[in-house]
Order: sequence, then structure tokens, then C-alpha cells
Amino acid sequence: MAKDPVCGMYVDENNPPFKKEIGGRMYYFCSETCLRTFEQPEIELRNLRYLTAFSLALSFLTLAFTWFNVLPFLKQAQWLFLLATPVQFIGGWRYYRGAWDALKVKTANMDTLIATGTTTAWLYSTVVTLQLTFPSVFPRIFPEEEIYFDTAALIVALILLGKLLEEVTKRRASEAVRKLMDLQPRMARVVRNGEELEVPVEKVEVGDLVVVRPGEKIPVDGVVVEGYSSVDESMITGESIPVEKKVSDKVIGATFNKTGMLKFKAIKVGADTTLSQIITLVEEAQLSSAPIQRLADRVSAYFVPGVIGTAVLVFIFWYLNIGSLTFALTRFIAVVIVACPCALGIATPASIMVGTGKGAENGILIKGGEYLEKALKLRVIVFDKTGTLTKGKPSVTDIVSSGDFGEEEILRLAAIAEKGSEHPLGEAVLDSAKEKGLEVEGLEAFEAIPGQGVKAAYKGQSILLGNRRLMSENKIELSMLDERIRNLEEEGKTVMILAVNKKATGLIAVADTLKEYSKEAVRKLQQMGIDVVMLTGDNERTAKAIAGKLGIRRVLAEVLPGDKAKEIKALQGEGLAVGMVGDGINDAPALAQADVGIAIGSGTDVAIETGGIVLIKDDLRDVVAAIQLSRSTVRKIKENLFWAFAYNVALIPIAAGILAPLGIMMNPIYAAAAMALSSVSVVTNSLTLRRFAPVLD
Repeated sequence: MAKDPVCGMYVDENNPPFKKEIGGRMYYFCSETCLRTFEQPEIELRNLRYLTAFSLALSFLTLAFTWFNVLPFLKQAQWLFLLATPVQFIGGWRYYRGAWDALKVKTANMDTLIATGTTTAWLYSTVVTLQLTFPSVFPRIFPEEEIYFDTAALIVALILLGKLLEEVTKRRASEAVRKLMDLQPRMARVVRNGEELEVPVEKVEVGDLVVVRPGEKIPVDGVVVEGYSSVDESMITGESIPVEKKVSDKVIGATFNKTGMLKFKAIKVGADTTLSQIITLVEEAQLSSAPIQRLADRVSAYFVPGVIGTAVLVFIFWYLNIGSLTFALTRFIAVVIVACPCALGIATPASIMVGTGKGAENGILIKGGEYLEKALKLRVIVFDKTGTLTKGKPSVTDIVSSGDFGEEEILRLAAIAEKGSEHPLGEAVLDSAKEKGLEVEGLEAFEAIPGQGVKAAYKGQSILLGNRRLMSENKIELSMLDERIRNLEEEGKTVMILAVNKKATGLIAVADTLKEYSKEAVRKLQQMGIDVVMLTGDNERTAKAIAGKLGIRRVLAEVLPGDKAKEIKALQGEGLAVGMVGDGINDAPALAQADVGIAIGSGTDVAIETGGIVLIKDDLRDVVAAIQLSRSTVRKIKENLFWAFAYNVALIPIAAGILAPLGIMMNPIYAAAAMALSSVSVVTNSLTLRRFAPVLD
């Protein structure tokens, strides 16, 4: 079964109601409506190209025949009317429709200005043409005989050209999503009834065994059950170094298998795969708006009526002062056209589109413009400790010998004692022994003592492994190791004491170790002027020991899972914008409470759903990168808004004729060209975000 990319319904690709190959890939649709919806952006762009070419051709003919009257049969004005009118009402129809829609809700927009300016020029010229053609029928309303069909037609054509350039440029801005969509392989090799079959990727089901050979793409998300390989995950995570994959490791669909053969069990298919979720998140983010956009929208709501009012006053001023209807009319048209706030309307969405796309390329999913803007204002970042700053899994950090045995023998005996245990500390000891290649033999007897440790018998030896209480109850002397135990505990480590035949022979310290790059991330955030706080349910001594290693000065320890959100709220009560970084189910309320929740992608689905920003890689430096990207994007938005406003403020007086005494005038055609170019310049400025690279040193 294939999934309809529009409505999400499943379609039998062997007998689909509708299908179409687009961009070299076959898509299946449940209805003609979904097909048309999917095709709509391409159709609209194609139609805009045709419309722009049509309008430019007729408008340049209009301009040429305005200067060179070489056409037979009809008068010049009549020919110009015939050439310009299709441009006005076919090329310019979208602006009439937009102006009418705005009028119905009692507002005005850029379409209002374009429709008003071009219609004024066309209507005036049409009346003059009728006066010249039928002098006995039409009274002489306008004494002057100049006509402006070329002005009206070229304004429409140039604005359409600007719109086309804007759309083409915006397509470049959304390349990130298209690249992601192209990553999905079309076929998958699955094992069914003991036989390898090649099936369309849409037919892979959860639980299927999938085989991927070297040099092939992994089709869906899964867990490795057989094989070993290195996988290039850069297309999803942005991480250039291939990741080693072995049994029990997760693999991500659309990544590239490099060296060995892998057999894995499919756990996420179709719309549930990591790739599909990334595409959905990025598409939604690119359609979103930032709070700063609302300011631009409010300004535009007052700006357009203000411009029309200004244009009317300019018309009256010049007509009353110099008595030329033609001059006054051209000033009116120039003001209306040059002030068109097209650039203002795309200043924010263009930057958000590029910024969120760039984030996706770097493994940073930003769920919308709102979070981009909020991340800029963060003054405090709160990190959950376990699983976020630390690996969330205990590991052996220190082995101390009293002199009777070497460190490897102490670890081997401890692993033998823990062989029957299921305690996380015991698993850490066993993992460490396996990593060192030590032989862990079977036991003669085993007893787990809750809250204390384990008691075991091995080759006639009595082994105790546990805490002080276990040693005390078995009358084991610890004086020679006491100081070292205390030092390790002050470092926030859990100490297990090994006693063989009633004599303490060594110590094994276990701790939840720091993730790679945690320290660098904290240091960089502090350099950026952001206060870093650690939040944990651990006891204060352990928490402060970890915080000390990271350079974190503020610690919120012994916080119950249900109280994490309260701690975030308390920080917000200090007037601070707070970001929360977490990965677990118990972090979800805090992520939701924070101004910006940042979820680690390796964490739970609940945390990822709650976070406003999702980091696909398990690399805390991406918190830094996300904030830097936010700052860069919002800076581009502000640059765009500034130049859009500055352009209007600077050019409206010139269009109104303030420099007329110096002989400097703005033709309405030049005003249209300038207005169109301003929109393109805004999008082009946004595209410079594609060069964004985080500074992590």
C-alpha cells in the first residue's frame, strides 16, 4: 500500500484511482482533488511563467508603439488600447481579485495598491482614447491628450516578473525539503517465508526483516538483528562521520550503508519514519509565522490606506499648483506603485523558510517561526542531567586495589559476582569486563542482598560486593580504603567494595558519565551570555559533583519528576526567558512549560512531541547551533523589515515629486521596477542564511 502525500490515506499502488510521476518519482492519490492539490504549486509556477511572458510581450509592444506610430488601420491610441487591455485584465486579474477579497473584509493590501495605480492609468488613457475616437459621442472630460497605456501595462508586467523571480527564489529556499524527499529509496529487500523479496518501500510492514547490502540505502527505520557495518547518517543528522552499527543498534531510513551487510527488523514505516517526520516538521515550520510577522501585518493594515490617502493629497497638490492633470496623475500612480509593501509581506516567511530548512540540514528541527524568535530571547538554559548531560547509563570509572589483586582481577571477580544480577550497577561492571575481554566464569552460589549488594561463591572463595553496610554486617575491615571511598563519593560516584574471603581487596566506582561535548556546549552557552542550570532528581552531592565538572554554577537537585515544570516556572517568575533541554517522559511537562523546549532526538517520542526544537543528533553542541541559527534568522528578518520600510520611506517622497524643482522625477514604470526588485532583494538576502555554519569552538 502507498500513502497519498496529500490526505494521508493508503492507496493500492497496483490499482490506484490516480497516479502521476513527478520529479522522477511515482506518486499515488486517492482522488483527483488530492492529485490537483499536490500538483498545484508546480501548475501555479508554470502558469505564472506563461502569464509573465504574455504580459511582458504585450507591454513591450505597447511601449514600442507608444514611441513609434507605425501601425496601420487604427489610430495609435486605439492600437495601444488593444495591446494594453489584455495585460491589464488578464495579467493583472490576480491583483483585482486580491483587492476585492481585502475590500470584502474592510481592509487593504498590496493588491489594492497595484489595482488602484494601474487601473487609474488605464482608465484615464481609455477615456482619452474614447474622446479622440468618438469626439461627437464622448464629451472632452480631460483637456490633455497624453495616454499611459504603456505605463499601466509595464507596471503589471514588471510586478508579475518580480513575483515570478520571488517564487523561483523561494523554491531555492525550500530545497532542503525536496532534498529530504528525494532521499527515500524506492525499493526494499525483505525476508518473507525464508525468501528475499524486493518490494516497493511503501509495502514494508512493521516487523519485517529487511536486508541491506553495502552501498545501498536503508529503506525504513529499524533495529539491527544481524550484521555489522558503518552507516553514513549525514543526510539526516548532519554528522559527517559514519556511525558503526551492530546488533541491537537502531538504523534510520534513507541513510547509506557503507561497508557490511545488515539485517534489521523494521520498527517504523511510511509516515512514521524519522525522514517522514522531519519532512512534515520542516514543511509545517516553513508555513508558520513568527510573532514579529504580526507587527508587519499590523503596520501594513494602516500603511496601505495611508499610502492611498497620501497619493490623493499629492494628486490634489500638484493639480492645484501647476494645473496639469497629466503630471498630477503620474505622481498619484508613482506613489501608489512605489509604496506597494510586497517586500514587507515576504520579509519574515522568506527568512523562516531558509532558516528552518538550514536547521533540518544540520539535524536541528525547529517547529516554527515562533520558536526561532523565542530562542533568540533565551537567557537561561536548563539541562536535565540524566540522559541529557550524562549518558543515562552507569559505567565503571575507577578501580582501586588494596594490593592483594591487580585491577583487572578485581574487575573480573566483581563481574563474576554480578553475573547473576540484574541491577544497573551490576550491568555496568559486566559491561566493563566484556570491554576489557575478561573471562567471566560461572558461579557456585549467588545471593542478592537488597540495598546492600551481592554474595557469591567461586572456586571455594567467598566473594562480597556491595556498600559499606554489607561490609559492616559481615565484619569486613575498611580502614585502609576508607579515605579513598570518601574521595570517590565526594566526586558523586557510587562505590562498590570487593571483599574476598572476608578481606577487603578493592573498590569499583561507578558513575553516570558525561556525554561527549557536554562540557563544550555548556562553556559556549555561557560565552554567549546564557546562564546554564542543571536540573536533576539526584542527591545534591552527586549533582554538584557533575555540575562542577561541567562548570555549571546553579544546580536544582532532588527535584521530583512532577516538580520539574514548577522549577521552570519559578525561573520564569524571575523575569527570565527559559529554555529546557531534556530527553525523557518525565521531562515533557518541563519542556512544555519552558519558553522553548529543546528535545534530544534520541529521547522518547513524548519529549520530542513536546519540544519546540528537536535535536536529531545526541550532541548538545546542537543546542548552541540552534540558538545561533535563531539569532541569524531573526537578524535576517529584521534586516528585511528594515529595508522594506526604508525603501518605502525613501521612495514615496521622490515618487510624490519632492525633487521635481531639481528636474528629478520618478516615472511610474521605474517605480514598478523598483518595487519588484525590492521583493527579490528581500528573498535574496534571506538566501544568504544558506551559508550559515554554527560557531562551536
